[in-house]
Amino acid sequence: MQLQSGAATNGKEMSDSISRADFYGVPTDVPAAIDLARLHAALEASWDERTAYQGAMREGNPAFGQCYPTARVVQWWFPECEIAAGDVDTGEGMEAHFWCVRRGETIDFTWGQFPSGSKIRKSRLLERDTLNDSPSTIERCQLLLERVLAVLMTVRAQG
Repeated sequence: MQLQSGAATNGKEMSDSISRADFYGVPTDVPAAIDLARLHAALEASWDERTAYQGAMREGNPAFGQCYPTARVVQWWFPECEIAAGDVDTGEGMEAHFWCVRRGETIDFTWGQFPSGSKIRKSRLLERDTLNDSPSTIERCQLLLERVLAVLMTVRAQG
């Protein structure tokens, strides 16, 4: 399966005759539909230092450093989502953050990495065709997607 930089997640660019599974090279038995709660659980089960930004980990804070690959995987499942980038004021400094926006709804499974009282100071939607992800970022996103799919397939097989 392939999660490419930029255009790969744009549902409008896919031909009607090509399913998402075919387009990404994902096995056809991958669940076609998923709800946000199941996706959230699969993402959390898939995070580690190999999917975190610069391998960063914080004890008791599994979401730390996971925001960008998480947003990319959410966008993969929900192509109507756009990725937002912003600066978060944690009270101790400013930190970069990424999350998804779908029809005005915020989808942010990694907000918990920030201390209580943190606030987004500025944000913008990213242009999905010009994300310009580095090779290491693509690798982290790809790894997270593969793990999420494996978790979902395991859950599906069990239940």
